[in-house]
Amino acid sequence: MLRYYKKTSLSLILCFVVLITTACSSTEKATSTKTAGKLITNDNVPYVGFLLDTLEEERWYKDKQLFEEHIKSLGGQVKTLAANGHDAVQLKQAQLLIEEGVDVLVVVPHNAEEAAKIVELAHENNIKVISYDRLITKSNLDYYISFDNEKVGVLQATEIVKNTSKGKFAYIGGAETDNNAILFRKGAMSVLQPLIDKGDITLIADQYTDGWDPKVAEQNMKEALNKSSNQVDAVVAANDGTAGGVISALGAVGLAGKIPVSGQDAELNGIKRIVEGTQTMTVYKPINVIATQAAEMAFKVAKGENPKTDTTINNNKIEVPTILLEPTAVTKETIDSTVVKDGYLAKEDIYGK
Repeated sequence: MLRYYKKTSLSLILCFVVLITTACSSTEKATSTKTAGKLITNDNVPYVGFLLDTLEEERWYKDKQLFEEHIKSLGGQVKTLAANGHDAVQLKQAQLLIEEGVDVLVVVPHNAEEAAKIVELAHENNIKVISYDRLITKSNLDYYISFDNEKVGVLQATEIVKNTSKGKFAYIGGAETDNNAILFRKGAMSVLQPLIDKGDITLIADQYTDGWDPKVAEQNMKEALNKSSNQVDAVVAANDGTAGGVISALGAVGLAGKIPVSGQDAELNGIKRIVEGTQTMTVYKPINVIATQAAEMAFKVAKGENPKTDTTINNNKIEVPTILLEPTAVTKETIDSTVVKDGYLAKEDIYGK
């Protein structure tokens, strides 16, 4: 019921945003619109805008809550909007936050290239942009904070190869419009390609998943099974959502739990599948770490300070100052020492009473 209420409320907010910005079309160019004051009582309080791609996946509720809580604990104010996979809406939401006087925008882009328009609009209004978890490409992006996404793919493929090092493999990736999905695949292929070259592995499917949609992942897996006469030995799936779709397809032909399947995000459903044996692993990216560090970065930028970074990432236009965090592989044996120990998931939710 709570999840339904959140989604319903979000839909109302989204409709409100679209209604007040009636010219919401993908071809319209937003213009400089920053007002003189902020839509908050104290104009001296740092005001942070947080733009999410979606709240239709479990993990983003955690990012939202933790990010907002930490901004407030630092003495700032924050407003979060989610576009639910619509590029034009996300651009309009950026425009709305700029009109409300935000000092910095933190963006989880839906489309890596399209979100460059958000950076351009923000810079026209002297506002810096931090790309959160997913990289905004082909733009003069100010900062980027994420996990080492190539390593995510390495962890996924490595764990699968530990279980099955030969045979017919399928790669079911994320959305090709998400730069992270490309990096996950790159990392995974760094492990798989040498085995493919040796002839130990045959890749029967190598497919991105539009919108990260589990139903699309399920259909992609069904097609792979049909083409291979249900002969598959392992699946590298890019996240827990796509893994769920893959496992549903495998279940329909009696293969769920009989072959290894990877995941990512340590979602409750993914962890439960690991416990029951239908999913082999997930990748835990401690959301409390990225959310709090991103909040601290945003707060400093909002005050006109330059946050410390540890590397740069090329976004196909510039070298973007970046903080990269470490992901962790989670298997059945390490659930308690990772996601439970950190308080990310409750033991009773995973295992029941």
